[in-house]
Amino acid sequence: MSVGRTYHLVTLGCPKNQVDSDKLEATLVADGMAGVDAAEDADVVVVNTCAFVEQARAESIDTILDLSSRNPQAELVVTGCLAERSGPELSNALPEVDRVAGFGVPVTLGTKADRAPTLDLLNLPRPASPRPWAYVKIAEGCDRACGFCAIPTFRGPQRSRTIEQILTEVDQLAVREVVLVAQDLAAYGRDQGQGSRDLVPLLGALAHRVDWIRLLYLYPSDLDDRLVGAILDTGVPYFDLSLQHVSRPLLASMRRWGDGGRFLDRITDIRDQAPEAVFRSNFIVGYPGETEADHDALLQFVHDAQLDWCGFFPYSREQNTHADRLGGHVPAALAIERLGELTEIQDSITARKRDEMVGREVRVLVDEIGVARGVAEAPEIDGIVEVSPSLAVGHFHRVEVVGALGPDLIATGAGP
Repeated sequence: MSVGRTYHLVTLGCPKNQVDSDKLEATLVADGMAGVDAAEDADVVVVNTCAFVEQARAESIDTILDLSSRNPQAELVVTGCLAERSGPELSNALPEVDRVAGFGVPVTLGTKADRAPTLDLLNLPRPASPRPWAYVKIAEGCDRACGFCAIPTFRGPQRSRTIEQILTEVDQLAVREVVLVAQDLAAYGRDQGQGSRDLVPLLGALAHRVDWIRLLYLYPSDLDDRLVGAILDTGVPYFDLSLQHVSRPLLASMRRWGDGGRFLDRITDIRDQAPEAVFRSNFIVGYPGETEADHDALLQFVHDAQLDWCGFFPYSREQNTHADRLGGHVPAALAIERLGELTEIQDSITARKRDEMVGREVRVLVDEIGVARGVAEAPEIDGIVEVSPSLAVGHFHRVEVVGALGPDLIATGAGP
């Protein structure tokens, strides 16, 4: 790449992709390129794609085609999960694409539709965050074989970073809150023979560097007492549990641990220790073989668990997965109907919990002018707290909640 060229980067998908994009941008800048806000002004357009489910793949393709039409003269580079999962097919199907790179960027751009060498992004340096919080990826890949998920086939086995590498990155970011992410967060260090015995010391080390530590995507069987205690010790009692369903037969078909009773017992135990604990989870609706009894069990669990935040997603058929070979596929219309029933229950739970916050004093971190979050709100995922524009960005403040609007809260005050 020549000095003085410009780039425009679009990121799709999950927080882990955002981390990859941050590191990718650092390599582009180090190579003498300058970022621009509009694709039309760029010499090189890079799309960091998602390929987790069919809807994400369709969005990635639509974005690639849109950017190509907006700036046909730019060099168009496609990277990320779709590039890794379907690279050769993507090159053949989209002549608009100049380069397809795995989980990195091409060292040299030029030959059209050539597969570029991949660049391991996991431990590349990262610039300071423009926000007072940042995602930090602590491992890449996954060793599990969940029946619905193809991620291990293109992200590979788990590769944990060392605590020292993670701490160095956090120092570079210079933030008040870090949000730890990985395909299987609680298994951090297991590929090095440690498992959660590495995650707990990591939390302790991070506590000396940042004010808030938040963990996303915890596999429920790994949430032992030691890890629960370490999370509570961070002062951010936020538990994002990857449950997926509550029916024991269906979870067995998903090749996952647990059932609704075990999940509810664990949630209750944590609430006994910390009544202020916040819970989020996601569930798949319409997995092959899901019966009305399975659906009713999930409806009952959602009612009983009273999770603060919850997402429901229709099953997506993925090639090279165990579920793709199963019979008993649920009609799409029925899956959407079930999803609607679950969403209605959860929306009422979330709304009630947000209404109950009115009149309370909370400590918030101001992310941008007029926008803040407390420990109950993960960035970019949950609701926000609307605050006075006079509150300093990047600082903590104590405010009083005076109203609730859907998932968001409205607060006043400017205490220290």
